[in-house]
Amino acid sequence: LSPDCSFTCHYRCRALVQLDCSGPPGNEDNGTEQALEKDTNVDEPSEWEKRELDPAQVEQRIKEYNSQINSNLFMSLNKDGSYTGFIKVQLKLVRPVSVPATKRIPSLQTGRSGLRTQGVKRRTSFYLPKGTVKHLHIISHTRASEVIDALLRKFTVIDNPRKFALFERSEKDEQVYLRKLADEEQPLYLRLLAGPSEKVLSFVLKENETEEVNWDAFTLPELHNFLRILQREEEEHLRRLRHRYAHCRQKMLEAL
Repeated sequence: LSPDCSFTCHYRCRALVQLDCSGPPGNEDNGTEQALEKDTNVDEPSEWEKRELDPAQVEQRIKEYNSQINSNLFMSLNKDGSYTGFIKVQLKLVRPVSVPATKRIPSLQTGRSGLRTQGVKRRTSFYLPKGTVKHLHIISHTRASEVIDALLRKFTVIDNPRKFALFERSEKDEQVYLRKLADEEQPLYLRLLAGPSEKVLSFVLKENETEEVNWDAFTLPELHNFLRILQREEEEHLRRLRHRYAHCRQKMLEAL
C-alpha cells in the first residue's frame, strides 16, 4: 500500500509494477475538475452531433480536420466511403481492474525432460494510474462498445465490459459536460464532427454507473478485494479524523 496514491497490490507483484505517483490523491486540479463536472451530465446529444453528412461533406470535413492537427494522427478516406483515424481515450477508473496472472507449478505428469510444469490461471486486481491515456486507430463504423473492448484488451483487463462505459466530455462556459455514449454510437464520427479540439470533445472511459450496483456481476475474489479496500479506506478516514480533532484540541488547550 503506497502512502501517496493508495496503490494496492500483492506483495509478490510489487516489484513488477511501476507507477509514477506524483503526489497524494485529491490534488487541486482533480478537485477542481470534479467540482466542474458535478451535476453537468447530459443524456441527449447536442444538435451538431445529430447532423448527418453526405460523402462530399465527409471528404471536406476530413480535409479540414487534417489541416488543423499538429501531429501525424490524420484521418484517411477509403474508397468505399468509410474513413479511419485516431481517437484518444482517457481512463478515469475509480475501482480496481482485474488482470490475469499465471503461476507455474509442478505437475504430477512427467515427460522426457523429467518433471513438467503447468500453468494455473489466476487473477489479480490493481488500480490503473490516474491520467492514463490511450490512442486507438479505428474505422468510422467502429462502435463505442467495440472501443471499450479494444481498450480492455490493450490493458489485458478481464473484467466484464459491461462494467465500463465510454463518455464524451466537453467544456463550455467554464462548465464540463459528460454524456454516456450508447453502444451503437460511432466515436470517430463524433471526432470528425467536433474537430481535433479536446475542449470541444474528448473521450473518457469510466465505470458504468447505474442507480444500483449489480454486485452479481463480480466474482468472489473481486468482492473480497472490495471489502478489504473499503476497510482500509475506512481506517484511513478515521485516522485523519482523529488527527484533525487532536490538532484542534491541542490548539484550544494552547489558547486556554
